[in-house]
Amino acid sequence: MPTVSPIIQAAGIIDRAEAELLIQCGVTHLGFPMRLDYHTPDCTDTQARDIIRHLPSHIATVLITYQQDAREIGALTTLLGVDMVQLHGSISVMEMERLRLLCPELGIIKSLVVAGSNLEELKQVVRETAPFCDLFITDTFDPDTGAMGATGKTHDWRVSRELIRLSPRPLILAGGLTPDNVGEAVCAVRPAGVDAHTGLEDTAGRKDREKVRRFVENALREFN
Repeated sequence: MPTVSPIIQAAGIIDRAEAELLIQCGVTHLGFPMRLDYHTPDCTDTQARDIIRHLPSHIATVLITYQQDAREIGALTTLLGVDMVQLHGSISVMEMERLRLLCPELGIIKSLVVAGSNLEELKQVVRETAPFCDLFITDTFDPDTGAMGATGKTHDWRVSRELIRLSPRPLILAGGLTPDNVGEAVCAVRPAGVDAHTGLEDTAGRKDREKVRRFVENALREFN
């Protein structure tokens, strides 16, 4: 599993050209959303596998999924050839433990979805799942759609900051991050990395080179 600090992750890779654009701009982790509850995947399994197999070895690849069965998750990560999996939804602690045993080399990121005043609930998730994951990522719940990520909405960053204080694992900050607010977010939260999806896209849903360049530049300025 490639390791790097800080983590700059971009999710929703459409094709090889977009992947190359992101790498050229300094993104370290590429996220591929698959098996989703509320969004349409940006590419097929076959397309994602083709993109991944052509990436340089220092770039980390991440399956982002709502799947809850360890064997199904492990099979998909093997098919795609990813380094890591980012678990959303309501996967149980038992299935996370099974996934760790089935795929000991796979990096595991557990999503912590901030929904109003659910800090105590998220603290409990951290305590229960930390032994079976390598990283956490905070994201934002959208009450209008029920989506638990890729909402384009920020959350109360004080929640993420408190989770960092509690967590024995590093934490990535996501949720409505853009080139204009990522620097402020890093200063407020001091995460191990940042993640963006819709905040890097143009009106056609493609990653915008200037937005990505500014996002990476503004994030790294505050990390350094």
